Order: sequence, then structure tokens, then C-alpha cells
Amino acid sequence: MPEALLIIDVQNDFLPDGALAVPDGDQVIGPINALAADPRFDVVVATRDWHPADHDSFVDQGGPWPAHCVQGTPGAELSADLRREAIDAVIDTGTVRGDEGYSGFEGEELRELLRSEQVDAVTIVGLATDVCVKHTAADALREGLQVTIETAGVRGIDARDSREALRGLAESGAQVN
Repeated sequence: MPEALLIIDVQNDFLPDGALAVPDGDQVIGPINALAADPRFDVVVATRDWHPADHDSFVDQGGPWPAHCVQGTPGAELSADLRREAIDAVIDTGTVRGDEGYSGFEGEELRELLRSEQVDAVTIVGLATDVCVKHTAADALREGLQVTIETAGVRGIDARDSREALRGLAESGAQVN
């Protein structure tokens, strides 16, 4: 059974001192690097928010979030502390003004990659539990994939919302470790 590791949005703007820092977001990097080195994963995919400067989700455009992960900026880059050599592909989300970018499955690229690799199980880690991890995991379940979320490798913006997200995903069929 081919398995993929999905590393969600471990980008500089979501780490301490970033534009939209996730509390303790940097604490996911060690567990993620350990998972990325695990030979059970046939493919390792990282997603990243890759927003235009006028993205609809930004406060200046009437959205809920401060400007973050703007295309081509240092804040939009994956953390330099990730084991980049272990990452087989990077999928960008939220690349046009009106796309939310909450799920790695927003476009067809991740879906097609997983199909081409005949993946039927994914392990999901990254940032933030209560937004992009939650939406990606929910979409993976809708795709019929077996979903595991490794809690050592996720952090959320809001602790209560993150607990609720994990509880809801477990009730929907995800394995939460």
C-alpha cells in the first residue's frame, strides 16, 4: 500500500516572528524531519501558501488574516530547517486572489500526484491544525484515502479550535496519533 507524507505549510510566515505565527510552530520541524526520513513513505509532498499580494484573505482586502506567504517573499518560503532533500514535490495553494488556499487538494496537482503514485494512505503534519491541516485532511478523507495525523508534527493557531479539528477528523475516520 503506497503511502505519502503530506507536510502542510511549514513556512517562515507561520513560524515564530512570522507574519501569521502559529504558537510553537517551529516545534513541528523535528518530528516532521524524522517522519520524512522514514522509508515507509513512497512520496513526500510539501504544500505552501503562495498568495498574490492582493489575496482576498488579507485584512487589507477585507479578509480575516494579516498579509502572509506572499509569492516570492522570504515569509512564503518553506522553513530552511526542513529536510528539503526528502521532499519530492511542492504544491502551491491560494495562488490566485480568490482561492482560499486552505487545502492541499484545492487544485488538481496533489490529487493527480497521489493517483500517479497509487497512494492510498497519507500521513499529515504541519501548520496550522485548525485551518490548513484540517481542510487538507478532510479533503483526503473525501478522496477515499486512509488518513493519519501525527500530533507531534502539528500545531494550531488556537488550541481549542485545534482540539476540535482533531476530534472532528477522528470522528470522520482519520487516525489521530
